[in-house]
Amino acid sequence: MGSGFSFHSKTNPPSPELSLGDLPEGCVASVLVYLDPPEISRLSVLNRAFRGASSADFVWESKLPTNYDSIIRRVFDDFLPSDLCKKELYTRLCRQNSFDGGTKKAWLDKSTGGVCLSISSRGLAITGIDDRRYWNHIPTEESRFGTVAYLQQIWWFEVDGEVEFPFPPGTYSLFFRLHLGRASRRFGRRVCNSEHVHGWDIKPVRFQLSTSDGQEAISQCLLEESGKWIHCHVGDFVVEKFGVPTTIKVSMTQIDCTHTKGGLCLDSVVIYPSEFRERLKLF
Repeated sequence: MGSGFSFHSKTNPPSPELSLGDLPEGCVASVLVYLDPPEISRLSVLNRAFRGASSADFVWESKLPTNYDSIIRRVFDDFLPSDLCKKELYTRLCRQNSFDGGTKKAWLDKSTGGVCLSISSRGLAITGIDDRRYWNHIPTEESRFGTVAYLQQIWWFEVDGEVEFPFPPGTYSLFFRLHLGRASRRFGRRVCNSEHVHGWDIKPVRFQLSTSDGQEAISQCLLEESGKWIHCHVGDFVVEKFGVPTTIKVSMTQIDCTHTKGGLCLDSVVIYPSEFRERLKLF
């Protein structure tokens, strides 16, 4: 008789395949901390784990300025709801938030969280602004404030401004946003009236800034290009101390009274983190 043997092989069931959705939210959030806000927003639609991790407070607190509490007090006067999560707070600060009676706006750059600030023409001291023979405030969609100061003609041109703000540590650049000629829309097309433009190519305009901690910058240039907005770079300043507001004084002058000048739109003074200077060439 032959003897037969039978073997029964036991096979292990296949292991379930792991996916990104199986990662713990805490692990995902620890990775998202190292990404920029736009990247976090794009990844939030991948699955439930990424959606939950993308709303974690510690992720968005890492994107906020280190002194965001001081910025909130300065811009909102403590009228911001206290129960906002950090993602909602970041979103709110990225809006162009008006303060000081609507003459100034502050916001965070959506991509980097850098602090930006703008002072409208109504927030600046402009010599002769109340005399309609020289200046007018005109409405325009090309200003974030909805109006600009338009100069028809003047002998003594002088503009001064001042702002105190809790900028976080970093290097900042300050500009005047200007336009030679008066832009408008006609039949849906942008047109520029340059009939009053004169006197800016004879002697340079002088720009100056100073800060409460003793920094100063001076620059000057001729204004020659009409029909487009230009950002005239006044200078840079550095904020080193955490939690101490910086007072900035700025001026723009052309006080050579041998000739008149006119046809200028003065929109605002803008302050950006210095790494944004290349971006302004696109506007």
